[in-house]
Amino acid sequence: MKRLGRVLLFVLVGLIGYGIAWIQPFIFRPPLMVGQDAVTDAASLTARVSIDDVSGRVLSISPANGPGDLLLVFYPGGLVRPQAYEWLGRALAAQGVQTVIPEFFADLAVTGKDRADALIAHYANGRRVVIAGHSLGGAMAADYASRHSGQLSGMILEGAYPPSGVSVTAFPSLSLLCEHDEVADAATVRAGMAQLAPTSKLVVIPGSVHAFFGRYGPQQGDGAPTVRREMAENAMVAAIGSYLKRLG
Repeated sequence: MKRLGRVLLFVLVGLIGYGIAWIQPFIFRPPLMVGQDAVTDAASLTARVSIDDVSGRVLSISPANGPGDLLLVFYPGGLVRPQAYEWLGRALAAQGVQTVIPEFFADLAVTGKDRADALIAHYANGRRVVIAGHSLGGAMAADYASRHSGQLSGMILEGAYPPSGVSVTAFPSLSLLCEHDEVADAATVRAGMAQLAPTSKLVVIPGSVHAFFGRYGPQQGDGAPTVRREMAENAMVAAIGSYLKRLG
């Protein structure tokens, strides 16, 4: 019996150790940083970037000459740090857009899908607001938009689709799908268009992959790109810029 007790204790200690090792990457996330692999060109270099505290830490990227004409609230993909999307905020700043990217607990937007409430109240100041998100962040952005359409002018999904039972039809949305994305199922992304307004648009980014939406490195299970990241990012910014202009 003593020997069995020792074996069970050994197994228990092993399981506890495994559990601690498994959960650590979710609890102890890399630090929130500014300027990490984010500058694309001279225009993006001039953007004003700060880390603010608005019901939690937020990465804010504004045009060099003021707050901009539109506020974009961006929910990161699952387990992706906010700074991975700073490049996009800097690129859009040149088009007069302020982008705010909240930090979520364990980098999972599902833990705070209504964070946009505080961000809109703090940053909007009467400007039009568009909500956006990548992957899991996109699903949570759609969930938010379905319940707060009166506060928004549009929505952008990146490799994402609305959750089951969620519809966002109060305004046209933009859905971006990477040609070789093997993380977000292409058929499901396309099917998700039925949950959006009929005037919504799906844009396929040629040669790109799921991980090209953010600068966080390759993603397990993703496809193989057939274009340079720079080309994919240019196509994404062009599609988003065109969509924002359509909103007026």
